[in-house]
Amino acid sequence: MADVTEALRRPGRKTRWSVQGWRAAWATQVSLRQWTGVTAVSTVFALVLNRSAGEWALILALGLLLLAAELFNTAVEAAVDFVSTAQDPRAAMARNSVSATVSLTALARFVAWCAIL
Repeated sequence: MADVTEALRRPGRKTRWSVQGWRAAWATQVSLRQWTGVTAVSTVFALVLNRSAGEWALILALGLLLLAAELFNTAVEAAVDFVSTAQDPRAAMARNSVSATVSLTALARFVAWCAIL
């Protein structure tokens, strides 16, 4: 019975932690708020342009992926800062690589918009 109770509690805890992570990133990361705005406007724009369900879903999915990449960027930067404030080429590589992830995701979204329009 304890396993069942634990299994029922686990999704709630994970959801709570996810919301806490979103709130923390929202409060401290201007880029997350900017990308959220871009995602909202882009999604509404796709609806106004009367895009197909598949095209609309692609734009929305890439927007959500972009937000996930930005959250990943925030997490890696926080972890690097926590480990050390010293200048280290490995820390720079970690920061630059995760930043490139956000850029590539944004580029994928741009390419999708170009293909749809």
